[in-house]
Amino acid sequence: MIRLHVTPDLSASAAVAPTLDQSRYLTQVMRLKLGDDLLVFNGRDGEWRATLVEILKKGVILRAEDRVRPQAYGPDLELIVAVVKKSRVETIVEKAAELGAARVRLTITQRTNVDHVRLDRLDAIAIEAAEQTGRLDVPTVDDPQKLGAILDGWDPSRRLMFCDETGGAPVASAVTEPGPWAILIGPEGGFSPEERDRLRALPFTKAVSLGPRILRADTAAIAAMTLWQAAVGDWER
Repeated sequence: MIRLHVTPDLSASAAVAPTLDQSRYLTQVMRLKLGDDLLVFNGRDGEWRATLVEILKKGVILRAEDRVRPQAYGPDLELIVAVVKKSRVETIVEKAAELGAARVRLTITQRTNVDHVRLDRLDAIAIEAAEQTGRLDVPTVDDPQKLGAILDGWDPSRRLMFCDETGGAPVASAVTEPGPWAILIGPEGGFSPEERDRLRALPFTKAVSLGPRILRADTAAIAAMTLWQAAVGDWER
C-alpha cells in the first residue's frame, strides 16, 4: 500500500491536505480514485489508514480513518559526514534513512572540497526513503557545520564512532554499549593529522577500522551504519 509522509496532526476523521506535488503523485502517478486507501504518517502520531475523499483542482483531501501502528522511533544514531560530491551526499542521506539514522549532520573538515548542498533536495530524499522503508519518522538533515564547531558543542554522553582510515579497533569490539551514538565519516582526502589527533584524544570517541581498503565516503557511511546496527542497533531486537 502507498505510504505518504504528511505534516498535519493525525487523529480519527481528521482531514489531511497533502502538498500539491504529493496530490499529483497520488492521482496522476499512482492513479488513486475517490474511496481508495493509503497509509500516512507524520513522525508524531503513528501510522494511519487514510481514504481519498476529495479531488480538487489544486490538490486532494484525505481523511484519517484508523491508526494501524503507534508512533515508534529507531535507535538514537546520528551520522556526521563530510560534504562530498552532490550525488554521493544524496546517496548517503538516502541510505542513512534506510538504515535507521535519526539525524544526518553535514560537516566541513580541513580537506573538504565543499560542494553546493541543497537541503530541500536532501530532505525530500530522506522523506522518500522513510516512506519506502516503513519507518515512522524522518531523519533530519542539518546545514554543513565545521567539524571543530561540532566537537566544541559535543554532548559527552553521546559516544562517537570515528571511522579512521589509518586504523582502529574492529567495530564489534569497539562498539558494545547501546545508547546515544554518532558515526563520523571523513572527506575523500581523509582527516588531517590535527583533526585525527583531536578526535583520538576525546574521551567519548571510539576509533574504528572499516577494513583493509580505503572506502569512498558513501561506501564508508553504509558500511559503518551496517556494522553499528549489527552490533548495538535495532537489528538486535
